[in-house]
Amino acid sequence: MANVVVVGSQWGDEGKGKIVDWLSERADVVVRYQGGHNAGHTLVIDGVSYKLSLLPSGLVRGKFSVIGNGVVVDPHHFVAEIAKIAAQGISVTPDVLRIAENAPLILSLHRELDALREDSNSGLKIGTTRRGIGPAYEDKVGRRAIRVCDLGEPETLMDKIERLLTHHNALRRGMGAAEVEAQVIHDELMAVADQILPFMDRVWELLDERRKRGERILFEGAQGALLDNDHGTYPFVTSSNTVAGQAAPGSGLGPTAVDYVLGITKAYTTRVGEGPFPTEQDNETGQFLGERGHEFGTVTGRKRRCGWFDAVIVKQTVRTSGIHGIALTKLDVLDGLDEIKVCVGYELDGERIDHLPASMGAQSRVKPIYETLEGWKETTAGARSWAELPAQAIKYVRRVEELIGATVALLSTSPEREDTILVQDPFQD
Repeated sequence: MANVVVVGSQWGDEGKGKIVDWLSERADVVVRYQGGHNAGHTLVIDGVSYKLSLLPSGLVRGKFSVIGNGVVVDPHHFVAEIAKIAAQGISVTPDVLRIAENAPLILSLHRELDALREDSNSGLKIGTTRRGIGPAYEDKVGRRAIRVCDLGEPETLMDKIERLLTHHNALRRGMGAAEVEAQVIHDELMAVADQILPFMDRVWELLDERRKRGERILFEGAQGALLDNDHGTYPFVTSSNTVAGQAAPGSGLGPTAVDYVLGITKAYTTRVGEGPFPTEQDNETGQFLGERGHEFGTVTGRKRRCGWFDAVIVKQTVRTSGIHGIALTKLDVLDGLDEIKVCVGYELDGERIDHLPASMGAQSRVKPIYETLEGWKETTAGARSWAELPAQAIKYVRRVEELIGATVALLSTSPEREDTILVQDPFQD
């Protein structure tokens, strides 16, 4: 049985929640391996919507779940999210969830710094969720982060906080903000320590043992590969690696633990926040896609930018994430269009190219080259077999496969998990 990594192949919001939920029934363990509570998943189960942003999606199915060391954890949000889904009947205890002892923590000063930067009149606006994700990762890389395991060592915690504040208070002075007292951060952490520590574990060891027992592991990524700190539209990216390769270091397992990479891919393209978007349609088409697709952020509620499917960027993420097959989502949003455009290349300064350039300047200058496909009037919503799809919809799917160099393993035709056409089971690699 294969271990599967789920990764978004665009800028996030591709519908990973439903697909992870669909796959989690076949998995034994579900692992979050990067990001924080800035990325939301909406799961619809028996008509009930569950909105998760930090907790692994497998919890709503009672699957053993893990928050890996590659995730930055806001301890107060963690407690609040557990309480929120408990009110919906989902009990979360250490019997079903563990957190890596070496996972970095998001503190109130991280959220404040995020907001200070976004509200500044100088510098580049990234369009973050203001959840403190970036500053928390900065402290991790800077070797001054407070980690989950530090909550269990209160006798040395204050020293670590003071070392952290040497850096942060210097930043705050420079931005005209009041300094933070160490005792405030200490009290903030101690208020939730007893609720966090029971979940702490050596997850690298736990996952290795379960893998050796033959249990199937589903690695759940947040956001999308185009927000990757190395391979995305830098600097309009997140502060972690979002490509599939992060599943190994973000969970404590080696790369040989990964058998299959499933790229979640929306049948059109969306983006939240700032940054380049070659196929964006700031017109009636974009409005149509946004309204039909209910394109609002799960976490922020922000309206998503919408545009045509970009085969260039998806082909690129197929390669940077080693994607074996894709789960194509929201095909039904395209129902009723007379024609559908697909970006098959770019023009950059008069030259045709087949990739997204690395530089910010070049990314802003690329112009999409479109191929126009015939649309379909029949509905694809709720289809559960190829026979139920209109002929032109099938042609669209096949053309997408040709252009991106990967096959469709799953086809999603509505938010309901049962409305899924299985072509290739990733767990049967």
